[in-house]
Order: sequence, then structure tokens, then C-alpha cells
Amino acid sequence: MIDIPTRRTATVAVAIAIAITWVSVITVLIAHQPDPGVASPGQLREGLTAALNEHDVEALSELIDYPPASAGDFAKSYIDALADRGAHDVKVKFAPDDLAPTSATVSGKLGDGSSFGYPVAIAVKDKLWLVSFTPPLP
Repeated sequence: MIDIPTRRTATVAVAIAIAITWVSVITVLIAHQPDPGVASPGQLREGLTAALNEHDVEALSELIDYPPASAGDFAKSYIDALADRGAHDVKVKFAPDDLAPTSATVSGKLGDGSSFGYPVAIAVKDKLWLVSFTPPLP
């Protein structure tokens, strides 16, 4: 006697196949995400300056030394805070020099016309340059 699959069995089989495919696609996408960071300090300064001035969450999340699973959320909250204060004319200055920086000063103007500035640390991981939104160690 030949077993003919029922509609219910076929539906369950299709649902399982879709779930397996979805998990596989997500796994492949996560595995192939590029590491955050850029190849040079100059690219880091330009990218960070542009991301902060343009309030670009995605660009900022690709430049920060933050756990990848949370980088987007952190970048969004950071950009939202800058946007809420009307931050503009943001500049990034490296120290002790532009070729091998260990820290940077982020400065600019707020919507009320006042100035702001704060230090951040610069990190290098696997030859990729990143910014760390923690104060640099002296």
C-alpha cells in the first residue's frame, strides 16, 4: 500500500523547509558580514566626520569598536542624541598625530550655538581602524 501525503503533512514539510532555509540564509549573511573598521586613520577620520555631520547611523556603526550585534543600536542612540541637540560642523582631530593616532577629539557646534568637544579612543583590530566611544586612557 502506498502512503499518499496528506495536505497537513505537506504543509508541515514546507514549513520546515522554509524554516531551515531561513536559518541557513541568516547564518550565511552573518558569517559574511565584513568586520567593522577601515584600512587607514585618514579613512577613519573622514568617515567618522561624515557620519556625525550627516547623522548617518549605518556609516557610524561600521566605524565603531562595539559588539557587532549591538553596534547598530548604539550608533542609532548616539546619532539620535547628536541630532536632538542640533549638532553640526563636527570635526575630528587625531592625537598624538594623524598617522598613528591613539585618541581623537570630536568637536562641533550645537543647535543653540554653543560648542561641544569630547575625547574618544582610537583602536586598531586586525589592521582595521575603529573609534571607541570611551574616553582614551591618559
